[in-house]
Amino acid sequence: MLGLAVTTHLYPRLEAERFGAGRLTKIRAQAVSGRSCMAVAERLGVPERLRAAAPQGVGQNAEALVRTERVLASVIEAVIGACYLTNGYDGTAAAVVEAFEPEIETALEHPVDFKSALQERLARRGDVVAYSVASEEGPPHDRIFEVVAEVAGRAVGSGRGRSKKDAEQEAARTALDAMGA
Repeated sequence: MLGLAVTTHLYPRLEAERFGAGRLTKIRAQAVSGRSCMAVAERLGVPERLRAAAPQGVGQNAEALVRTERVLASVIEAVIGACYLTNGYDGTAAAVVEAFEPEIETALEHPVDFKSALQERLARRGDVVAYSVASEEGPPHDRIFEVVAEVAGRAVGSGRGRSKKDAEQEAARTALDAMGA
């Protein structure tokens, strides 16, 4: 429901037939990412509501969960699903677009796809990038990943993030920086 509502909103704005579906896909993915869902959850007061609804005695565990991107993203997606089941597509889609408007605008104005940029730059030289997880830290609900970007077996960038995708984007960004992009 989230992806459909945002895609339906973006399609006429991006002139997908003219610029290609790939651009639409990348911008939509950024607008509905876990990071975006977490930002929406925080704006809507979801962490405070979860804290208030937590059973007595779970204190630190509840606090750790309400600061976790995956948990907040899952809660937002569940709320959207419940709204859809209760109110149908049109009303829910309008509310989703309104809630995600700042994330949609950021994705339009500042698309973040360092991995594609690095891949395209390396392809011109006949090189290919590979990403590998160098380390994982933290409990399963609050992991930090460190990823290394390698070209021909040589590390060209590294990055850390709360998801493998975020860490890969950061590794690609540092590789591009090192290459003078």
